[in-house]
Amino acid sequence: MIKIQIAKETDTTILALLARVTWAESHGHYIDDKNNLLKYLNNNFSVSKTKQDINNPKNLFYIIYVDDLPVGYAKLVLNAINESVASQNNCRLERIFIQKEFIPLKIGQQLLNFVEEKAKELQLDTMWLSVYIKNNRAIRFYERNEFKNVGDLNFPVNGKLYENIVFSKKI
Repeated sequence: MIKIQIAKETDTTILALLARVTWAESHGHYIDDKNNLLKYLNNNFSVSKTKQDINNPKNLFYIIYVDDLPVGYAKLVLNAINESVASQNNCRLERIFIQKEFIPLKIGQQLLNFVEEKAKELQLDTMWLSVYIKNNRAIRFYERNEFKNVGDLNFPVNGKLYENIVFSKKI
């Protein structure tokens, strides 16, 4: 059974572990220097950083469960500014990750549909995100879901910049 719930402060440890594991699975192979990868994971997905993020009212986290096992999550950032996105009444889908072994279940689609509905309930009109230019699977996923390429941005990992596409969608 699939269920999606808003993450609360009591979910901080689960969320930190999910974030660390899924980011490493989806992006780790793009990072040449594994010390940079480890440093990035430690800086961005520690329990203390995750607790700080979850307590920020601009951030909304959702965890997706398969048979009560947390296997993925999404993070929305409300009213996130990007020069390529015209709307000021938007949200950034900063993260949407599913553990690798659960990707074949197609639950990423369910999670995306869920967060789009949540954004509509909040009366937001646009959702945007960025994707690394070499992440072809993610690019295809967002294009299938009617996100449009509206620009680019550089994503820093310990001083090295990685070129990303900015996608946007009216919701």
